[in-house]
Parts: sequence; C-alpha cells; structure tokens
Amino acid sequence: MSKKTVILFALAISFLSCNKTTEVKEFKTAYIDTSKLMEESTEAKDIAEKYKDKSKVMGSQLEVEVNRFKSEAANFQKNAQANGQVWAQQKGAELQRREQELSYAQQAMLQQLQSESGVEMDSLVSTYRKVIKEYGKDKGYDYIYGTGDIASVLYAKDSYDITKEIIKLVNEKYKSADKKEEKPAAKKEEKK
Repeated sequence: MSKKTVILFALAISFLSCNKTTEVKEFKTAYIDTSKLMEESTEAKDIAEKYKDKSKVMGSQLEVEVNRFKSEAANFQKNAQANGQVWAQQKGAELQRREQELSYAQQAMLQQLQSESGVEMDSLVSTYRKVIKEYGKDKGYDYIYGTGDIASVLYAKDSYDITKEIIKLVNEKYKSADKKEEKPAAKKEEKK
C-alpha cells in the first residue's frame, strides 16, 4: 500500500466521521436570576422579617444593659476625683470588664442570629433547587443556569429568563403549604 492510498483512506474515514457528528441537537435552556428569586420570594422575605424582628427583641434586651453601662461610665467620670484614686482604679477596671462582656454578648447575639437564619436560608435554597429541578424536567429543559450574586452565566438573552415563573411557582407552593398548616388548627377550634 502506498503512502497516497493510506492518506486517502485516512481522509475518507475522517470525512465519514465528520458527517456522522454534524447532526446538531438544539438544547432548551433558560436561566434564573437567583438574587431576584431570593429577594422576591415570599418565604425568603418571611425568613428575613422573622430574623429582623428577633434581632430587634434581642437587641433591645442588650440595649438596656448598654444604656446602664453608659450611665455608670458617665457617673464614673464625675465621681472619679471625689472618690479617690483607689476607687477610680477599681471602678475603671470593673467598667472595662463590663464593656468587654457587653461586646462579647453583642457578638454572640449576632453569631446566633446569623447561624439560625443561615440554617433556614440553606434549607430554603435546597428546597428551591428541588423545585427548579422538577420544573426543568416538567418543561423539558436541558439546562437551567443561575445568575445573580454567584453567576454561572455571562450572557443570556432575556427570552431565556424564567425567574418570574420560578418566583410565582415557589410563592404558590409556599402559600399552599401555609394553608395546609392552617386547616388542622381551624378544625381543632371548630370541635371545641
């Protein structure tokens, strides 16, 4: 077999291979603006409001202690000269310790709120992923991308944006779950 024959044979095989792979499948794709989803979903708003309220309650308790501390600190400055150096040193050390305790209490409160809300938001994100996966299967999508804070799409036509549909879907599911929880309570009250 000559070199020409081998080359022609190789070209013929590659040409046939190319013809088989030229069939292009179109994919059905869409994207969701995940930031917008979290901003506009009723459940995410309810979680945020819950922790905002909880923060106010916890913060008001701490604020009472902070105001008491400020009052004592102001009195300390007024009474330091009158009560002498020994008293001033003892009271100053006590005030520093209390200031540090208040700072630790504030940090602990913030960490507790972040931890608790983080668990709920992680659970919500997990739920939304399941909803999106089901939606994608039901609607025949090959890919659904996410945009927003953590973007995995650099460009997409607006016509591929299904964010509003997903927001509507998760809000409807949340409302229907809310109604299911209310019905048993209403039945119990009727029996009384």
